[in-house]
Order: sequence, then C-alpha cells, then structure tokens
Amino acid sequence: MTIDNLKTPKVALGTWAWGDSGKAGDGYFGSPLTQAGLEEIADKAHAAGFSLWDTAIVYGMGRSETVLGEVLKRYPRSDYQLSTKFNARIAGTGDDPVADMLEQSLANLGTDYVNLYWIHNPADVPRWTPHLIPLLKSGKVNHVGVSNHNLSEIKLADQILGEAGFRVEAIQNHYSLLYRSSEDAGILDYCRNQGIPFFAYMVLEQGALSGKYSPENPLPEGSSRAETYNGMLPQLKALTDKLAAIGESQGAAAPDVATAWAIAKGTTPIIGVTTPHYIDGLVRAVSITLTSDDIAELEALADATNVNTRGFWEQEM
Repeated sequence: MTIDNLKTPKVALGTWAWGDSGKAGDGYFGSPLTQAGLEEIADKAHAAGFSLWDTAIVYGMGRSETVLGEVLKRYPRSDYQLSTKFNARIAGTGDDPVADMLEQSLANLGTDYVNLYWIHNPADVPRWTPHLIPLLKSGKVNHVGVSNHNLSEIKLADQILGEAGFRVEAIQNHYSLLYRSSEDAGILDYCRNQGIPFFAYMVLEQGALSGKYSPENPLPEGSSRAETYNGMLPQLKALTDKLAAIGESQGAAAPDVATAWAIAKGTTPIIGVTTPHYIDGLVRAVSITLTSDDIAELEALADATNVNTRGFWEQEM
C-alpha cells in the first residue's frame, strides 16, 4: 500500500539544534548556526550520500523545520527524505489535530509530502494512531513510525494501522551505549523479527560520548546538557578513552566509534549535525568495523559507569 519501501540509510541526520535561536541559554545548544553554515553541512551530506533528515515541529517550535526547508530548497525533492513528527502535547482542538499539525509542518518545510511521519510520544495510542491512516491514503505521508513508545504501545499502534492495511514502519527511541532500554525491553529484537528499522537518537548523549569533554573541560555552562552530563563526566572517562583508542586504530575519533557501535547493533543512528566536519565523522563511522570483543568491552565499560541518561520526556521501556 505504501508508495515505496522506506529507504533506510546507514545514518540519519538530526536537526534538533537547528531549532535553536542561537542565543546562549536560549535554545538547546546556544550555537550560532548560520544559513551559510547549514548549507555547507547540507552540501557535504548530499555529496556523501546522506539523505534522510529528521526534524520535529517541537524543535524550536517550527524553527528547525523552517530552516531545514530553506536549506534543502537547493536540491530536487527526490534527492532527500524528510522525517518529522506529530506531538500530542501541543495538539490543537480541531476535528483532526494530526492532519492540522502535519499541514503546519509541510508549510514550514516547503513541501507537499513527508517521507516519514512519526507519533512523537505515546500520549494515547488508540486516540492518535488512527489519524495517520487518512494521511497515508492521501499521499501526504509515505511512511509512518512511532517514537518513545514501549513494546506494547508499538504492537497496539501496529494493530490499529494493520486493520487499514498499513503498519508501523519505523521505531525511534533514545538508544546509546549509556542507555540501552530499548534493547533490554525486547524492542530491538521485535524490530529485527518484524523487519522494522530502528532509529536511535541521542547516540552521543548530546556530546557526552564525543570524548571532547572531561571534568577538566566540561560541557558549556548554562546549557541544559551541562546540567545533565557534567556531573557524570568522571564516570564516563574510561568509556570515552576506550572509544578514542578504538577510533585511533582505525583513523577515526571517539564519536565515530560510538556511532559505529549503534550501526553494529542493527540500528540507524540519528546524529545531530551542526558543523560540516560532523559529516566527515559520519563518513568514517560507516566504514568502521567493530569486533564482537570491541562491542562487549564497550558495553561492559558503559555498564560500569552506572549512570542513567533517560530524558525527562521518556517513559521507562
């Protein structure tokens, strides 16, 4: 029934930080992103063959979608895939809040369809999932997925869509070396058995696994990620050192290895891209080979950190 099988890339490109206003303390990263800088990122990604861009209407309340739409205008629409999300927390009160929010996203993105549309959080599966069906039939949405849903919610959404001849075609959850709840809860196995792509976000834990930060060089003060991660940097050192050591042996860096780990686990990592050199890292990440020993050692070091990086918006899986 769907137009084409979802083309799942090795890596997807995240634009959460593109919704940032750029003022320190206001927005996610306080990063002064410019249109020219973002166009350079897009050109580099395009040349490297990375074509799936993930955004959401709540990232900067439409700013991320709008900026992304502007930047991608330079390519034919068939050259890239757009992934964005419905969020029940900001749903309107009209007859069909899902369709209304999609219209807003389409206007922001400057397109008449999205390749992948997600229910962002599981608020009320029986209430919101049926609204996806007319959007699939209309062609405004090619594929649908669910984000931050637990296994029973995923199965319920799949059953609701299945009655109309569709299915849940993608899952997107927080998944990293430090946070493997989707694996522990059997969601990764379910995806494997059903042939459903699993998209992993926060693979680098907002930079805490990049190896760039340490107790001596913490994350930028005043940012929300500094509050979350600076206190745990001492516990992360052995893990980030190991990521760096594996990287060094393959001409790569710590974040490339953390990304390669997520790929080795059968997931598609969504990596936030805010500078052109991040694209170089993704090119390296897809060519890294990790042995089963590497993976076991990284996971043992991750377990030993004994930290919990579950986001405030996430339920226990």
